[in-house]
Amino acid sequence: MDTGPLPSDLTLHLTQVGLTASSLPGALTPVLQTITGHTSASAAAYYQRCDHPTSSRAVLTDEPSYPARVSRGPAPLPTLPPGLLRRLLHEPDLLNLPATAHHPALLAAPIRERGGELLGALLITRPDSGPWRPGDCHLLRTLAGLVTLVAARLHAEERERDAHEHALRALSLALEARDADLRGHTDRVTQLATLVGQAMHLPPDALGALRWGAYLHDIGKLTLPDDVLHHPGPLTPAMRERMRQHVDEGLNLARQLPFLPPEALDVIAAHHERWDGSGYPRGRSGTAIPLTARIFAACDVFDALTSPRAYKHAWTPGDALHFVQQGSGTHFDPQVVQALTQVLGHHAA
Repeated sequence: MDTGPLPSDLTLHLTQVGLTASSLPGALTPVLQTITGHTSASAAAYYQRCDHPTSSRAVLTDEPSYPARVSRGPAPLPTLPPGLLRRLLHEPDLLNLPATAHHPALLAAPIRERGGELLGALLITRPDSGPWRPGDCHLLRTLAGLVTLVAARLHAEERERDAHEHALRALSLALEARDADLRGHTDRVTQLATLVGQAMHLPPDALGALRWGAYLHDIGKLTLPDDVLHHPGPLTPAMRERMRQHVDEGLNLARQLPFLPPEALDVIAAHHERWDGSGYPRGRSGTAIPLTARIFAACDVFDALTSPRAYKHAWTPGDALHFVQQGSGTHFDPQVVQALTQVLGHHAA
């Protein structure tokens, strides 16, 4: 087994992984492959604290038989007693740990945040006893440093995303402050759209964009004069035309936020388009309407119907859903309507 310096191309590859990985599992897979390919370990795993905010990426637990979710190697991963698992993560000298059943040789390297808080540990094992080779220990420490850098970068990116999301929600609340009828609408429709997106198996990045677009979908209404925004009855043709302009005005405002992904801008630009092409402002139809906008459109109408307005009473959820279902294939994407029906049925059950 090669325990010498890593080949330069592999070192470059791992560095690129550390700089570009969008999730911890994405970075861990090549790390664990490298460990089992270049040390005497028969299996490698990453355990992460289950109470850490990023625990969905991998798992560390005090349960006696809980396996690591991110693992690599032909040998089975160790079943770690809770006391030993705690020692693995806190023991200063990891070379002299007591043996465990079927896993006499264990070696772990802690992964910590910059402030010293423990995130988890890389762990390697082999079925035979005896000391680990110096090269094995050096490589594990090196790769633990890489995982630490990835975890720190992702944690910083999460904090930045959280700050952006709070700022976008604050913008949406500014609009609600102008229009009492909209109070609570943004949070409700954002939550519903997220559930529908999950039911349609949108990837995490698209779900995040859907949320952000939902927060800002009507941001252009901040530019509307009060006599249009607060008109108590049906709008006149001139008022209706002015109301429609909020889509392009909202898009222009949102484009000033450089961190917004295109799929979020799609929600703002196209949530009044219709499946049959009869919507506005561009008259797009079918799949020419971005999926995030198609999802949001159905959720937006449902929430508007079930909410009281100055000019109408709130509809029952059943009546509102029936209205949306009647618009399947004309106003709305049939697959979105199916997913919305599934979500509402699940939450009503």
